[in-house]
Amino acid sequence: MERQRVMERGEKAGVSSSSNGGGEVDVVVEMMDVIEAVGLYVGYRRTQRKECLNLVRRLKLLLPLLEEIKEIGNYKLVPSEGLKTSLDNFKKALLAAKKLLKKCSCGSKIYLAMESEAVMSSFHAVYEKLNQALDDLPYDEIGISVEVKEQVELTRMQLKRAKKRSDTQDIELAMDMMVVFSKKDDRNADNAILERLAIKLELHAVPDLKAEEVAVRKLVNERGVQNAESIQQIKDLLGKFKQIAGVDEAVVLDGPFSSKSLQRCRSLLIPHEFLCPITLEIMVDPVIVATGQTYERESIQKWLNSNHRTCPKTGQTLGHLSLASNFALRNLIQEWCEKNNYELHKKDACLGSDGISAELKEEISSLVQNLSSSEFEVRREAIKKIRMLAKENPDNRILIANYGGIPPLVQLLSYQDPNIQEHTVTALLNLSIDETNKILVAREGAIPAIVEILQHGTNEARENSAAALFSLSMLDENKVLIGASNGIRPLVLLLQNGTIRGKKDAATALFNLSLNQTNKSRAIKAGIIPALLHLLEEKNLGMIDEALSIFLLLASHPEGRNEIGKLSFIKTLVDIIRNGTPKNKECALSVLLQLGLHNSSIILAALQYGVYEHLVELTKSGTNRAQRKANSILQHMSKYGHIP
Repeated sequence: MERQRVMERGEKAGVSSSSNGGGEVDVVVEMMDVIEAVGLYVGYRRTQRKECLNLVRRLKLLLPLLEEIKEIGNYKLVPSEGLKTSLDNFKKALLAAKKLLKKCSCGSKIYLAMESEAVMSSFHAVYEKLNQALDDLPYDEIGISVEVKEQVELTRMQLKRAKKRSDTQDIELAMDMMVVFSKKDDRNADNAILERLAIKLELHAVPDLKAEEVAVRKLVNERGVQNAESIQQIKDLLGKFKQIAGVDEAVVLDGPFSSKSLQRCRSLLIPHEFLCPITLEIMVDPVIVATGQTYERESIQKWLNSNHRTCPKTGQTLGHLSLASNFALRNLIQEWCEKNNYELHKKDACLGSDGISAELKEEISSLVQNLSSSEFEVRREAIKKIRMLAKENPDNRILIANYGGIPPLVQLLSYQDPNIQEHTVTALLNLSIDETNKILVAREGAIPAIVEILQHGTNEARENSAAALFSLSMLDENKVLIGASNGIRPLVLLLQNGTIRGKKDAATALFNLSLNQTNKSRAIKAGIIPALLHLLEEKNLGMIDEALSIFLLLASHPEGRNEIGKLSFIKTLVDIIRNGTPKNKECALSVLLQLGLHNSSIILAALQYGVYEHLVELTKSGTNRAQRKANSILQHMSKYGHIP
């Protein structure tokens, strides 16, 4: 209740005014309420969480200053016009910070990830406003103590450093989103990317997905996104996340409820404590976990089987994984159902306590045993069936691993039959979607064998080997292992000579691997740059964004800059900035900026190829990201006197 009162005071501070007769002390109290209110915000989006927590910490450091102004003002402060203006600007800066923090606490997770650079720019703008407001305060006129002055100076130094800090964008997250938005064909590797994205954005549980849909709907209704394409991308990605979570419900942004929600409206009458926090459906077999929270047994068991060790509702680490039946709640639910004529759906008797049928467990156990059969056909059919089961859902991947399916599959990678190799590497690709399985597959020594198939297998086996290496390379230790196992060169060869699908799988794998500095050098030596230049020239392949994203990584390496910074490449970049799609232009501008920051002659070359007028145009009509990059390049030109 106290938390709610503080939050309400913080909200009111945004609409009140110092001209209402309350004087300077009232303004100071309002500012203190704002800081106290933002201190109670929770659930900051993962993409901005660190920045939000740092900002809140810095705002709290300003409370002693406000306390001192309030105390002085209560008995001797005679305000001047300068002080009134300073306090008003200070309040505006705090309200700007509060608005930004609220956006990062309640806004759409997908949108905030898509616009992470723009949000970072908003943080920098807030830092500038706060710093200016603190600089303008007449400390001597107010009579601020030396101790508080020193603390304010420390805060100002922190704000200046934070503003100068370059973006620490999660480039893996950015690449994953780009691949999901740009790839046309549904691939197993895409499922891996989607599941990883869902985890990174914390959109894998049903309550989170429902909250995200509300946030997206609010964003659209408030016209927070002007670009129709961006709205569609957000809607499509949210729909895919729902599919992964098993929610068979379309994303509807133009009304208060989806059609399925309307059909279930009577469930709103069910007491809230009877609903499972994961599925939001009435519980049949409620159980208590270590934190004291209650869930439907099947739902929480699936959560635990997916290698989660936290309480979904509180986020606390579970002290143990035992589940205790909540008999008291189950009796209350049954009594309520009888009284209200509500039919409680009974659990399928064939399902175990973990929600998985005994029949499926028996089938998987048998298939794993058949992987070691002496009969070729039995073995081949077992691999094919495991390949399909591992593709279908997360539970199957965990079960196959738990029944010991990974070691024999890794051994079968070396079986001298192209068909067996193809099915085996694809089965391991599907199994590696699970994070724990990534570790198990690598630990069993699969990576050198997968690299061997990448070099000598059938076309489909090579493509799926590249996709498997991409999936495994999600873990940093596997990036190192793949590079040390000579996996980079065959990926570059696939990028050069493979089918369109093969090129795409090779590109995503090479991007992920090139996040490792040593692998960048390996990729350059393997000839990745000519292969990428070919992708830029062959526009019908539709891989310009992928190629430029890898170029951006390579441009951070000295060898890469030397190889890339040729005049022919700069001309190609300028052509893309002139004629490319909006996304093409964003990527090309990013590469040009990265190269130009290390070598001003590259900017001069770009000017000779006519980039200036296109930069000016993009600052006015480009996407948000393109405008920021174009402005940064123009500022860099101005710094060195290169602007015509």
